[in-house]
Amino acid sequence: MPLPLPLPGAVGLSHLRAYEWEAADGVCGGSPHVHLACTEAYVVTGGSGAVQTLSVEGGYREVPLREGVVTWFAPGTVHRMVRGEGGDGGALRVTVLMENSGLPEAGDAVFTFPAEVLGDVARYAEAADVGDEAAARRRRDLAVEGYLGLREALRAGDVEPYREFLRAAAGLVRDRVPRWRELWEAGAVAAVRRTGERLDALGVGDVRYLEGAGVWDVEPSRRGGLGMCGWRDAYGLPV
Repeated sequence: MPLPLPLPGAVGLSHLRAYEWEAADGVCGGSPHVHLACTEAYVVTGGSGAVQTLSVEGGYREVPLREGVVTWFAPGTVHRMVRGEGGDGGALRVTVLMENSGLPEAGDAVFTFPAEVLGDVARYAEAADVGDEAAARRRRDLAVEGYLGLREALRAGDVEPYREFLRAAAGLVRDRVPRWRELWEAGAVAAVRRTGERLDALGVGDVRYLEGAGVWDVEPSRRGGLGMCGWRDAYGLPV
């Protein structure tokens, strides 16, 4: 039976274990990418590492991750989750809370592939698609290649390559926006409206809606999938 309600606020939920694959810069971790409509949060549940970020305003940052840390980043922030060295670094585990459940699965993420790949819809789709671990590693390596160039430009004070990346990313997903709007209205917008309806009822002393209260639980619908940043346990949650 389908679950009748999304998680609070219609957020998405998944668990990640950072990839152990070493990239060209000697760092082990996932595929740098950006979200265009959704804020993402990491809740660190074990191990240590960092999230490396790029943005127009903030430039390059590296936020340390350790158990208990919560960090989040707005749309337009390239992020790359990496493992720590030695000790418990190899066991970095993160629970991800994603704004607007359903939008990331519908394509609200663009990898930092080199410009010639971003500018070709067919090449981008081929590079982004993964069916096995080898393909996931190739995707990660290609994303790191583009990411390192963007990072060096920002470090040198040149924001134009990053702005050009954002423009290219927006162009790739423009045709998907009508579908994203449908998901947003069915999920996050509907959740806000439900709260308004409850407040309206409480305001006139009508508690009938409380009689329909329930408790639901769910287990991962897929364990150990090939996520963008690491091995991903996903949940089949309602939007």
